[in-house]
Order: sequence, then structure tokens, then C-alpha cells
Amino acid sequence: MLEIDVRKHSPGLDLEIAFNVEKTGITALFGRSGSGKTTLANLVAGLDHPDEGRIIAEGEVLFDSRQGINLPPEERGIGYVFQEGRLFPHLSVEGNLRYGQMRAGRGRNGISFDHVVGLLGIGHILTRRPRDLSGGEKQRVSIGRALLAGSRLLLMDEPLASLDQPRKNEILPFIEGLRDELSVPVIYISHAMDEIVRLTDTLVVLDRGRSVAAGPLEEIMSRLDLSPLTGRFEAGSVIATQVEGDVKGHPLTLLRFPGGVLTVPRIKADKGETVRVRIRARDILLATEEPVGLSAQNVFKGRITQISEGENGLVEILVDVGVPLWARVTAKSCLELDLVRGKQIHLILKTVAIDGASLGGRRRVEQKKTLW
Repeated sequence: MLEIDVRKHSPGLDLEIAFNVEKTGITALFGRSGSGKTTLANLVAGLDHPDEGRIIAEGEVLFDSRQGINLPPEERGIGYVFQEGRLFPHLSVEGNLRYGQMRAGRGRNGISFDHVVGLLGIGHILTRRPRDLSGGEKQRVSIGRALLAGSRLLLMDEPLASLDQPRKNEILPFIEGLRDELSVPVIYISHAMDEIVRLTDTLVVLDRGRSVAAGPLEEIMSRLDLSPLTGRFEAGSVIATQVEGDVKGHPLTLLRFPGGVLTVPRIKADKGETVRVRIRARDILLATEEPVGLSAQNVFKGRITQISEGENGLVEILVDVGVPLWARVTAKSCLELDLVRGKQIHLILKTVAIDGASLGGRRRVEQKKTLW
């Protein structure tokens, strides 16, 4: 779907990035400020060009330094959604959308005007001007204009960064709709891990102009060696689950995964929907014997498969409970409990430790697949 292998020298940053994305959906570019995320997006869009390398999208060569190919932005069929929306203030919402439709070129994806309007829920604001729109509405219109421009690929550069949390919550379901209903691949740039866990399928981690890891979100987020880049405080595991149903009489939902059933605060989801859950290493307790008399709803039996010394007297412990889950304990606890590789252990996770920002990746029931 997307092949990138580029090098670019610029003041303050030497970019050398290579990765492939082989499926549609949302691919996240994640990294600290200055890691090269926006620079890379501009190279893909054709707003800047690499010193050498190549960029291929859906089989078409957009840039190849050896072959002398460098398609201009208007011929690449790539839509770009910026933080600010960048709508034309003198045009109505419909006028902005129609402008995108008129600009459709080689990347025409066949998505109709009515389909985009319905998918993004903007039919009731078509006659308004940008000055009369909320931040979330502006971003939805910006996304719609990019789609109608015939995008073979949609670039979204921190599209929610300028929005407050209520506006973010407003627009996130619409981005999920793009992922679930359209075949247009999306490159999503963000430094917000809750957005990435909720939306994306593939994660590319950038650091100082280099691509240091790329692969399925669950795999990359569960790598503790990447925690200095993905965030030590947020380090842990991401697992795929399927909705079992709600707990009768209680605001709780049951999620099945290869290690058993996980109890989380109630979510609006139908039985069979797939949901990703982010479990932070700092939220897990370990016990050498089966615990009794606990308020925690989630207790799983497993075996220690890896132990790694962390910083500040902490130890990272990987426990296989059907899926690998990372736990973080003090070195003192590790010594006193005689925690070693191969030892059986009980893993305890408080239900209240799993907040809304830890849940993501939902798919419609008709699209679900058995996960194990």
C-alpha cells in the first residue's frame, strides 16, 4: 500500500526513514517534537522532496531519485488535513467541499459528495461559512474536502491538536468511520497515545529523523525497549478483545481475550465487536499465590517469561497469561517475592485502572473476525 525509503538533509534534522505499510486502515507516525513526522508527511505529499530515495503509494511511484520521478502535489492524489483546517473563509461548507471535488485528479477514489457528507455528519451545516463552525466541524469539513479531492492516501497532521477534549470526543467517531467504511489508507500524525490506541492499526515510531520501529500497534506498544520513546509512564501492553456483553445490574462490560475475560467500565458496544485495551505496566499487581478477598475484578494466572531492570529501582516483568502483559514492580518486591523466569504468578488489574482512553480500535460487528 505504501513504501517509503527516503533521506533528506535539512538544518537541524537529517532524515533517514524507511518502512512499508501493506494494508489499508490508519497508520500512525509517532515521536517527540522534532522527530521528523511533519517533514516526512510533506515529503509524501510532494510539498518538499527528498535528497534521495523513493515513495510508492498503491503501486504508483510518486518519487524516485534514481529514475528522476517527482510528481507534483496535484498529481499525487493525496489529501492533506492540517491542524488548523485551512478552509476558504469566503466559501460555504458546500463550496469548500465542491472545491475539493473539482480538484480531483489522478487519485480519484470514487467517493460521492453525498457519501462524504453523510459519513462526516455535516449535512446540516452545508450553507454555513467557516467562521460559524466549531473547531470539530471545521476539521470534519477539512477531511471531507480532502476525500473529495480523490485521495488515494489521506495525510492527517495532528488533526485534533487544536481542539479541547469535548471537540476531540466529537470528531473521533467520524475518523473511526473513515477507517471502518472507506478503503482510503490514512497516515495519522499524533503525539497523543490515547488517539493512537483508539484509531490506528499500524504504528511507526520516529526518533531524531529515524524510523526505529514499525508494525502492528499491539506489537509495538508491548515492546518495553521502546518505552523511552512511546512514554515510560504509559508503557505496558495493548491487547485485542471481543465484547462478551454487559454485567447485569452493574455499569461494567466483559471483554474476552485469550487469557480469559476482562472486566472494564461499561462501554457502548455490541456483542462481538472488537476492542483494543491498553493495560499500563504501572497498573498491575503481582501475587505468588491466588489472591482472595480482593476488590479487583481482574485476576489472571500466568508465567513469567522475561525480567528486565528498569530505572530508579524498578523492574519490568513480562507475564504470559495467554497474551504477554508487562508489569512494573520495585526491585525490592522482585527480590522478596523471588520473581524469576518460569515462575507461575497471579496478575491483578483493578477495573478502575482501565479508563476510556485505554480502549480503542473498535470495529463494527459485521467486520469482526475471530481473534483466537
